[in-house]
Amino acid sequence: MKNIFIAFTALFLLNGCFDVNNNVGEESNKESKEAYLLRQIHLQEKSEIELLWSLIDGRTGEVLLTLEVSELDFQADKGINKDKAALVARQLALGIDQSLINPSITRDGEIRPGRNRVILSEQELVEIMMSLAYYNKELILPIYEEEPKVTIEDLEIIKNTILSTYTTYFDPSVTGRSQNIKLSSQAIDHYVLGPNEIFSFNKVVGQRTIERGYQEAKEIVNKEFVMGIGGGICQTSSTLYNAVDQAGLEIIERHSHSREIGYVPKNRDATVSWGGPDFKFRNHYDIPILISIETNLQTGKVEVQVFGSNLPDNLIASN
Repeated sequence: MKNIFIAFTALFLLNGCFDVNNNVGEESNKESKEAYLLRQIHLQEKSEIELLWSLIDGRTGEVLLTLEVSELDFQADKGINKDKAALVARQLALGIDQSLINPSITRDGEIRPGRNRVILSEQELVEIMMSLAYYNKELILPIYEEEPKVTIEDLEIIKNTILSTYTTYFDPSVTGRSQNIKLSSQAIDHYVLGPNEIFSFNKVVGQRTIERGYQEAKEIVNKEFVMGIGGGICQTSSTLYNAVDQAGLEIIERHSHSREIGYVPKNRDATVSWGGPDFKFRNHYDIPILISIETNLQTGKVEVQVFGSNLPDNLIASN
């Protein structure tokens, strides 16, 4: 198409469509028409160039995606299609985003490193693409990182002080319930919560399923005892609630059972269910805390201890 257009223009010029014998005014008019035709050829050539953007990770300089602008329905007078730009941003974010993980310490004292939170700002990326000129070749992706608020040095002294301790008991002969308490406790044991971070029981423990080892046991639904997968885990959440409450942590969400239970005093329980009630609290101290839960299937004892590197003001540990 380009060659045809150029050939047509050359033929148009050679065939004397402009009178070279005219006066100066006509000569000037001829030159302006020639300039117009040459500009049209240039624009035609440019429209046929494959327009590519290189989307670059500014942290490493790596090109994460080479994008043809035509894929975004680029139009010279309207720019790119916003919905298609948003789709590109979403797909990129799925491969870039990662959640923050604090460094952790095992019951044996082994310290494991954490990782930064990484986020691609999808809205910002769409705005950049919407305003980017078609002739730009590179785009630095708006990627942001956040370091964990907990450090390796924090973990080395995190067990210096016991902020609180709380214990409850269960019947170890009821095997399904005992197993559920054990599994949910293991999911929380030695969990580290940084300053101003929120703990969610459902998020940390996860869904209670047979595939994950949870068994059928009695649970309370509408004031009645019924059998359900994961029955008994509310003893874990209730023991945890009393410990963190004594440690002075901020309770964000807590729900009581529809009837009294025997392992904690009245109105000192915290019922939970997957997709339903949750137990949440915030560490509003300026130090990280560590939650230790030990469950003994021989004695039927659940003990929660809350540790911190220093004792927060006006807090006396409970035993």
